[in-house]
Amino acid sequence: MSELDFLSRRVMTGRLSRRDFLGRAAALGVSAAFANTMLSTAAQAQSPVRGGILRAGLQGGESTNSLDPALNLSQVPFNFCKQWGEFLFRLTRDGGLENRIAEDAGPSSDAKTWTMKIRQGVEFHNGKTVTAEDVAATIERHADKNSNSGAFGILGNVDTIKASGNEVVITLKEPDAEFNYLLADYHLLIQPNGGKDNPTSGISAGPYKVTVDEPGIRYGGERFENFWDKEHMGFADQVEIIVMNDPTARMAALQSGQVHFINRVEPKIVDLVKRLPGVSIENVSGKGYYPINMFCDTPPFDNKDLRMALKLAVDREQMLQTILRGYGTVGNDFPVNKAYPLFPEGIEQRVFDPEKAAEFYKKSGHSGSILLRTSDVAFPGAIDAAQLFQQSAAKCGITIEVRREPGDGYWSEVWNKQPFCLSYWGGRATQNQMYTTGYTSNADWNDTRFKNPQMDQMVVASRGELDEEKRKGIYRDMAVLMRDEGGLIVPFFNDFMDAVATNKVGGYNKHVAGELMDGYSLAECWATA
Repeated sequence: MSELDFLSRRVMTGRLSRRDFLGRAAALGVSAAFANTMLSTAAQAQSPVRGGILRAGLQGGESTNSLDPALNLSQVPFNFCKQWGEFLFRLTRDGGLENRIAEDAGPSSDAKTWTMKIRQGVEFHNGKTVTAEDVAATIERHADKNSNSGAFGILGNVDTIKASGNEVVITLKEPDAEFNYLLADYHLLIQPNGGKDNPTSGISAGPYKVTVDEPGIRYGGERFENFWDKEHMGFADQVEIIVMNDPTARMAALQSGQVHFINRVEPKIVDLVKRLPGVSIENVSGKGYYPINMFCDTPPFDNKDLRMALKLAVDREQMLQTILRGYGTVGNDFPVNKAYPLFPEGIEQRVFDPEKAAEFYKKSGHSGSILLRTSDVAFPGAIDAAQLFQQSAAKCGITIEVRREPGDGYWSEVWNKQPFCLSYWGGRATQNQMYTTGYTSNADWNDTRFKNPQMDQMVVASRGELDEEKRKGIYRDMAVLMRDEGGLIVPFFNDFMDAVATNKVGGYNKHVAGELMDGYSLAECWATA
């Protein structure tokens, strides 16, 4: 792609003004007439075209995956659910909320009662009309611990759910000024009777109907002709996701034209990919991070001094430059960064300190090697990251044994089950949701087993605090507590790294909330060739 092509695409996606484009074109020796013709052509290319098939080759699929949205865990089910599912709300690119099935929503003055007006005329894939009862049943199912839903933790504050006419009224145990953001969680797609009858049916109200469900291999959908929002989504006749956990296979599939999109481009090959004709690297800084998890309730990690020794034994700058090639920022052992509103400023950055790490390790009384599990599906470069950690820890007198686990089954058999492993998180809409999902005592996805009553109390307090400055202070206290006492090591926050066949695809517009336009690339893009 030429520099002028690149600049014209930025105009079409609102990232460069027309005036600036013409100025840059003139600097490149291009006439104003030709530059305007390019913009006109680009604008036509950006007009949605119906028809054809869009394919993505994605890392993050396993044979154990299920269509039950409660069990959505890794990238493939996350992306596929955005094709067939429809939600109450979805996150916008500026951090706000877009109303979907919930046409309107608002809290009572004390933020303890939320009323949602359900959009009329939305149809499920089975021909049934979406009702307030379906919405209430969906929330009820995910709020039930027996559902094993990844959203269970964020719904723990729900007290009662009632459907009446075209409204759903939810009362909370404690006030929550940001409760509607929780309902944009990617597990909470709306199903007939909430999925209570058959959660794996693959029936919702999204732009595509499920036609192929081959866990660990591929998924497919055909356009749902009665989709309520045809103007903005569902342009291709068909969409397909092919599971490609091997990065070389993904890259080869993109180059050969087998797929239009791939995720998880390895930073070490980004410069090479940028030189490929018709292919664009789409990286965006967001809330995602690649952590190293320690179970706080499992020996030897139940020892606070050992946890601190391991945190100090990570060379974060080296990892950022070696593994991510600088496409990210260093982490500070709590799960939020500056992409979040009310980010806690002024917390001292943790750095690699072999001397202090050795002191804490000696104080812990531990001896012998420590087993660290990882896999190439954890994140791009995860194996190398584990080995770098092994090397830096050795400089502190700490012996780490790195075990490479199979990719298939890593998210079901290793993550959240083994006490020391590498993982990834995609971030959440708000700080409260991030802590509620992963770091409160009753959260199913508490993958560090950090169960601290003080943290639980602050999470509740931050929900009901309507004064932003006071809420920011609570968030700061939460971050410091997690940093100093938790089982979370955050070496870095990552950029999302997608590659797109821009010579064959129109409409790509990256999203800070997640990879591949927060999972909507297949639904919102269209085939141009």
